[in-house]
Amino acid sequence: MATQHYPEPTVGALVLNPEGKVLLMRSHKWNDMYVMPGGHIELGESMEDALRREVREETGLAIEQIEFLAFQEFIHDQAFWKRRHFIFFDYVCRTRTNHVTLNDEAEDYAWVPLQEALAYPVEPYTKHAIEVYLQRETARQTDG
Repeated sequence: MATQHYPEPTVGALVLNPEGKVLLMRSHKWNDMYVMPGGHIELGESMEDALRREVREETGLAIEQIEFLAFQEFIHDQAFWKRRHFIFFDYVCRTRTNHVTLNDEAEDYAWVPLQEALAYPVEPYTKHAIEVYLQRETARQTDG
């Protein structure tokens, strides 16, 4: 494994289907926990372009209505299969279909109601993104 010299910026997507359910994928890279799709940002690529590319590569889904959600630091956490330092830029977005075609980064997937997603075995960073989204939506409903 090559030595990492700088943190790696990555993007992740809470993908909501037309029914408002979130996509969770079970991944061997995350100790068989459920995760949101995402990955690294390529040199010269915008974060939103990276998000679209990663979601399409991992799930076959096209996404729209992209909104920034939060950022998180990941420093050599054992939740991931190898020692890395990431900076996660998390987004929430929508897709018009439920048809998922997984690549080799995930073993299976589920469309889950957001409130139930926290009861799934999700890795801590996906869990935090879901909690941030739920808090934001609760605040919007209270204010609006």
